[in-house]
Amino acid sequence: MIRALDLTDVETAERVLRVQRLAYAVEAELIGFDGIPPLREDLEALMATTEYWLGRYVGAELVAAVAYELPDPDTIEISRLVVDPAHARRGHGRALLDHLDELVPRPISLVSTGTANTPATTLYLSRGYAATGQVEIAPGITITQFSRGSR
Repeated sequence: MIRALDLTDVETAERVLRVQRLAYAVEAELIGFDGIPPLREDLEALMATTEYWLGRYVGAELVAAVAYELPDPDTIEISRLVVDPAHARRGHGRALLDHLDELVPRPISLVSTGTANTPATTLYLSRGYAATGQVEIAPGITITQFSRGSR
């Protein structure tokens, strides 16, 4: 089941923070960099975010979440996609992205991930995204920016 998440609710925010920390710990290991900002985010900062959120549940357990922003009427920017490592590689991230495409269709979709995060890169490429650039965020550590669609 997928539903909108209200991060002003403490219990919901705590669940998201738990999944986020677990997911970004895996990414930090994959890319060799533990300075990923959401990995260090606290509950107060997460609850203050202006992003929109969707969560995927198995029963009552939150197993994955996606955050997105709408910078203009034509664009959606996926700012976070997190999957609890205990539930990884079971289609939860793909299901969230598919649901997001139906819920908030936009001609342009943007996302980025650590260049060395092969599972995330593979997911985005399989969904029609193309790499549009790389940004060095620390010495030897890059993120790859992806885009799908056009104006």
